[in-house]
Amino acid sequence: MKAKIRKIVVVLEETLTEMGRTVTPPTRQAAAIAVIENPFAGRYVEDLSELIEIGDELGGLLAAKAVAALGIEGSKAESYGKAALVGENGELEHAAALLHPKMGAPVRKVLGKGAALIPSSKRRGGLGAELDIPLGHKDAAFVRSHFNGMQVNVPDAPRANEIVVAVAVTDSGRPLPRVGGLTTAEIRGEDGLR
Repeated sequence: MKAKIRKIVVVLEETLTEMGRTVTPPTRQAAAIAVIENPFAGRYVEDLSELIEIGDELGGLLAAKAVAALGIEGSKAESYGKAALVGENGELEHAAALLHPKMGAPVRKVLGKGAALIPSSKRRGGLGAELDIPLGHKDAAFVRSHFNGMQVNVPDAPRANEIVVAVAVTDSGRPLPRVGGLTTAEIRGEDGLR
């Protein structure tokens, strides 16, 4: 593996009640987070292919860990998202190199599908900075019940020369959704939109 991983953190969130109402079944989302060394920290580099390859490696690894935390088969996942947080000696383009060119294919392979774009976010921050991972339905972007997010942090990361990379997966949408839109029963999953 090209990535120099300092640690991996897995977070499982399960919502049982919302506004005094029982959520049945509970909504669940999991994030797998890797803290990696930034090979380009502190210097400008034109060719970011090393980070692109690391993104390819991490996509499958983190997606598999998130699915395992949910205790489901990858094909049963409903939503996904990805995010990266660079330490102070990195740049946002380092996060983009990890997330965009190659990370999506291995995530989709773990999940068995994923016609929709994987929502993503990137930012810079210091130790313990929060990372918001946007979530959307994996096969149909217009499913409003699955527009959501998961907030995570690693208390001792990122250090100045590190990047925190996360993949989140859910087995459901938001608790008690009621703003209309395409339902999961109406998904065709062909164009990534509907």
